[in-house]
Amino acid sequence: MTRFNISKEEDILRGDTTDIYFVRTQEILKHYGIDKKRAYSEFTCGDLPEGYSWAVFCGLDEVLKLFQKIPCDLYALPEGTLFPALDITGVRIPVMTIEGPYGDYSIYETPALGFICQATGIATKSARLRKLAGDLLILSFGIRRMHPAIAPMIDRAAYIGGCDSVSSIIGANTINKEPMGTMPHALVVMFGSQEEAFISFDRVMPKKIKRIMLIDTYLDEKQEAILAIGALGKKLEGVRLDTPPSRRGDITKIVREIRWELDLRGFKNVKIIVSGGIDEEDIPSLINAKADGFGIGTSISNTRVIDFAMDIVELEGKPCAKKGKFSGKKQVFKCSKCFSFLVLPIASAAPSCPDCKVRMKRLLRQYIKNGKTLERYPAIDRIRDYVKNQLKHIGLNDR
Repeated sequence: MTRFNISKEEDILRGDTTDIYFVRTQEILKHYGIDKKRAYSEFTCGDLPEGYSWAVFCGLDEVLKLFQKIPCDLYALPEGTLFPALDITGVRIPVMTIEGPYGDYSIYETPALGFICQATGIATKSARLRKLAGDLLILSFGIRRMHPAIAPMIDRAAYIGGCDSVSSIIGANTINKEPMGTMPHALVVMFGSQEEAFISFDRVMPKKIKRIMLIDTYLDEKQEAILAIGALGKKLEGVRLDTPPSRRGDITKIVREIRWELDLRGFKNVKIIVSGGIDEEDIPSLINAKADGFGIGTSISNTRVIDFAMDIVELEGKPCAKKGKFSGKKQVFKCSKCFSFLVLPIASAAPSCPDCKVRMKRLLRQYIKNGKTLERYPAIDRIRDYVKNQLKHIGLNDR
């Protein structure tokens, strides 16, 4: 037994985190000697949450580790690919496919879905926030709202989607970055004085740690910003607002006031970071009020998952599928000029984009062949850059 309510890696690899009906199915298939029938399954979603027009595929890294040594072939969109749920003809887009003896991989459907459903949801929310915030700072503060066992996954997906850094130590280690954060209200409460807390922070913390002071513990935010100036002077690099809703009023007006007071005193270089319940609808007005960055937590970590499903669509080389799904092996094509996706039978030649008339490119790539990975997985910054480059060419609600 583990001390905490978490699964160990060996639990997942043994199949203990699967739904029981897959184990029962495996037993029945073995009993009748048909568990080695070769099945081709695909992972798709019928729609995206909140009316989103695209999502960011994420979590493939863990899926590949799950299926290593399983005698199967696995194809997928490259991690970080922006994709719609349906292609331009209304066919579901397979983000990942697996082929092999069904009895060998069936018990891993549940964890495989878990890996990509949640990570894709978090990466998608982070990408949407990045699209809204432009080049402004976004820090992921969401781990305190989720089980600590999944902090590395949350922070990795948030970073891939577009966050500049993360607050957890283990999450930062996962992405090979320094964790970023400011200070808690508890530091001010323990000292009983904003000035003493600010000065003590500056005295103890190494110079590489940014001097960003929290300015909403006891007094008006504008007053505490002025106290931070008095305590740190030119060492002050930023102020953070985490004002509770019960005292907030119009947060954009508070930001404007603070910006005015900082500028008036010659501190135009001091950044204003806003946190506390920030979501998509808050960003435009805060940017207009001259906020310089955001600490965003719950709206990232507790975002809606992407509701993928895995379905057999070919058995022993013959197309088959449950109702509501399209049978047969498929390839995903994308136009390099626009966001058009087209799903066609696997043997189809690359078509021309109906709108742009340019040749579309195949997206599904093979990552595992008979249980062996085929290539070195890309570094996380390369995946993140891939996301950012796609975001430059698509609007928040483009379809």
